[in-house]
Amino acid sequence: MSEERFGEFVRVRRHADGQVAELVLDRPKVMNAVSTEMARSLVGASAALGADRDVRVVVVTSTHERAFCVGADLKERNSFSDADLLRQRPATRGAYTGVLELPVPTIAAVHGFALGGGFELALSCDLIVADRTAVVGLPEVSVGVIPGGGGTQLLPRRVGAARAAELIFTARRVEAEEAASLGLVDVLVEAGQDREEALALATRIAGNSPVGLRAAKKALRLGQGLDLRAGLEVEDAAWRAVAFSGDRAEGVAAFNEKRRPSWPGE
Repeated sequence: MSEERFGEFVRVRRHADGQVAELVLDRPKVMNAVSTEMARSLVGASAALGADRDVRVVVVTSTHERAFCVGADLKERNSFSDADLLRQRPATRGAYTGVLELPVPTIAAVHGFALGGGFELALSCDLIVADRTAVVGLPEVSVGVIPGGGGTQLLPRRVGAARAAELIFTARRVEAEEAASLGLVDVLVEAGQDREEALALATRIAGNSPVGLRAAKKALRLGQGLDLRAGLEVEDAAWRAVAFSGDRAEGVAAFNEKRRPSWPGE
């Protein structure tokens, strides 16, 4: 395993010959509250991971024992003028869109508090693995703002408009069992097992065609919200992008030769 730092508060670890990358939130003194500096580091780390063709899956994890991420650093913001807040916006927005726009499958490993921007980081991932200590929610209206990291758009896509409205308007916190039943998280595991299970899932996913994974994610994301006919056109375009690839040729050959494929990744 190799490790690279992006500023003081974000690390990237590479597992499985670099095929699985771990994007680590590492500001434990404040439960990974996202400051301006941390947001900029997330932007840089996401850009580096997105450009790395060896990476097939990204797992977002936390070094804090009791929190994934508690959202924006409100102590920092308490000192901001309106102009300061406006200047910060590109960095904070970029932190969330950086994770959202990663071209490979992404998994959030959540334990403890994942609130506000912390839950939005998880929602920006394709899958959320949570342990039984997880508490999630979008409480922004309780402090006079609204979700600004994609929550008003990502949550309805997960649980429907009415359920998202109830959760956002009430600003309530949702514990792990209910979160799983509502579809706020995808996999519920025992306490302390979120990172291990997420990495195991990532390793399983990473064994598949890197070209296929990227194309499948693109089709899934671009097809959201479209009518069926338009969605099928998106799928067809993604299929054409992989149908004549080296990965497709290798996958068919490996199947017929009854061996594991050695993906060229192109």
